[in-house]
Amino acid sequence: MSNKGAIKDIDLILAEGEGYRTEFKGSPNKDLASEACAFANSSGGRIFIGIDDKGRVVGTDTGNAARSRIQDTINNIEPRPDTTLEVYDDIIVVTVQEGKDKPYMCSDGFYLRMGPNSQKLDRKGICDFLKEEGVIMYDSLVRNKFKVKDNFDEKAYKKYIEKAGISDTLSQEHVLRHLHCAELNMEGELVYTNVGALFFRDNEDDVFFRYAQIVCVLFKGLDKFKVIDSARFCGGMLDNIDRSMEFLWRNLRARHEIRGVRREEILEIPEGALREAVVNAACHRDYFEEGANVMVEIYDDRVVVHNPGGLPKGLTLDKLGEKSVTRNNLIAEMLFRAEYIEKMGTGIKKIRGLMEGAGLEAPTFESTGFFTVTFKRPLMHTLTIERVQGDTFPKPPVNLSENEVKICNIISKNNNVTAEELSLLLGKSESTVRRILKQLTEKGIIERTGSRKDGSWKLL
Repeated sequence: MSNKGAIKDIDLILAEGEGYRTEFKGSPNKDLASEACAFANSSGGRIFIGIDDKGRVVGTDTGNAARSRIQDTINNIEPRPDTTLEVYDDIIVVTVQEGKDKPYMCSDGFYLRMGPNSQKLDRKGICDFLKEEGVIMYDSLVRNKFKVKDNFDEKAYKKYIEKAGISDTLSQEHVLRHLHCAELNMEGELVYTNVGALFFRDNEDDVFFRYAQIVCVLFKGLDKFKVIDSARFCGGMLDNIDRSMEFLWRNLRARHEIRGVRREEILEIPEGALREAVVNAACHRDYFEEGANVMVEIYDDRVVVHNPGGLPKGLTLDKLGEKSVTRNNLIAEMLFRAEYIEKMGTGIKKIRGLMEGAGLEAPTFESTGFFTVTFKRPLMHTLTIERVQGDTFPKPPVNLSENEVKICNIISKNNNVTAEELSLLLGKSESTVRRILKQLTEKGIIERTGSRKDGSWKLL
């Protein structure tokens, strides 16, 4: 039997050699099953039987019996992969499709394609593979040692059911089991699933769940050199998110605007964009990674939110905002019920839209071992700073030069800074600094309290 359509250009295939999706085998030996298993567990590929490792065509038996033996070998893989056999002169081509029911196992174990080779997975490799493929979902795992009655956070539970609109007349066991937050163990005791522990377990002093915290840090300057303020939140997930937002409000600049008869505070970076980033980090982080936490970092020029795990498999940076892939389905569902997230996959679009609507630079997204969102903080002179007369009518916006902005930023961190120190920090003459300070005073941006020697600056 000959099928010329099986290979369009054998010379090109031979020239390219073996690769991630191409394997040469001189004969259908015992390794055939492991090679097919590796392709099924990876992105699929083709096995050319009758071509040796050096890329020489040596041919193979293409008769019915030989092809039947090859098919029997592949059929012993569990579950059975989707394959086709074709013949090209005296070469048999086995095409293995990427599996839809991973992981696949042959009699010799689990294999995965790594570059041009098939590698047998050890225990850790199997565990990592199962997590990466979403076969094991962290949030649905049952924690048989964590009994609900021992560490139940009543306050977190009441907060959640109120936000999710769940009746408080229903029993806690009914609600927790309905939300997949708890299950009955073999002894009939109610125990947490991981999602239940993250939302409703009192984790304050629990070493096991320290990696599930949100850590917020305010740095002085542009790098991680001096910490001005920090906080570590280790309660229920909703509380961690809310307290992280309070930290951002406490440490970012804000302006006041009059809307109707109300005076509102507006963060320098849209609150909605920051909230989406924090919620996204808590929702989509890799909770199997126990060596890192969700981090919220504030620098003089930027705000950075990052979480361990990078993007889930199947999602790339260029598809952010277009395609939605959820790493933790139950966590996402819980946050959706409590209205902390909207429709799945809308968070990135919302962040971009809010930044654009505020006239601010678009945030940047990175995915390495972490997924990182970076918001560039606006210079003070790009903010609309409203002055209020009798808390009723705003005056026109005030625009500041770059050096005026730098001095205001320094004063906001150190109101005792001297003109001499400002001169050194800015690389400007002391007379130039005094002239800028005078301009800021005349514009009503700062004022001097106390004597020239012992006084301090105040941002108005």
